[in-house]
Amino acid sequence: MSGAPEAKKAFIPLESNPEVFTELLHNLGISRSLAFTDVLSLDDPELIALVPRPVLGLVFIFPGQDVSEAYKKARDEQEAGREEYTGSGPDEDVVWFKQTIGNACGLHALLHCVTNGPAREYIEQDSILSRLLDKSIPLTPNARAREFEDNAEIEAAHAAAAHKGDSAVPPDPHVEAPFAYIAFVKSHKNGHLYQMAGYYKGPIDMGPIGGEDLLGERAVNVVKEFVAREKGENVNFGLLALAPVQN
Repeated sequence: MSGAPEAKKAFIPLESNPEVFTELLHNLGISRSLAFTDVLSLDDPELIALVPRPVLGLVFIFPGQDVSEAYKKARDEQEAGREEYTGSGPDEDVVWFKQTIGNACGLHALLHCVTNGPAREYIEQDSILSRLLDKSIPLTPNARAREFEDNAEIEAAHAAAAHKGDSAVPPDPHVEAPFAYIAFVKSHKNGHLYQMAGYYKGPIDMGPIGGEDLLGERAVNVVKEFVAREKGENVNFGLLALAPVQN
């Protein structure tokens, strides 16, 4: 779940910590006027009000190895019959990166948040991310994945962030992490909500969300559906929001 099982290359998994994600965000070349923050509730208006708006992306954290049969069934049904995504070029509705590196789903979630929707405007010129996008946009998903996998700047920035936080660094990065990440983004082309993970067959169009941001009713309901599938069996969920820094 947290990476391609056949992956020859693996990263140390990122801790689901907004400070860790924000440090990596900035080191990759996103303006310091954006940051990740915890979303502590999807139901309590007072806690939701603590999140800066507009929310430009969501990173959903959930148990990767211990997911319920209900989740596995829903995931398999969602993927069944879908063709492998083949999009490329500047006319893509969303920019999607296929994951070929083990335990890199946190990095992919961050990447999907910042390369789609309004967050793209915060990518600084001649940064690691801007150079990656310039090279990757024209490429097919497989070629794009190879470009990403061979990017030494990305690997170094990820390694530095992965050693931060409170969790012990696993001795073997090839051991699958017990958690996984999914991103929810808004297309800069058609305004639809997309569910994004590099270990899927491609981006999943969840439909239009109008003028809502990523903490609006439509996006929140999609996240709630993930939690509801567990039927109370597992409470190890988390949610990070990408939003402007409030001065």
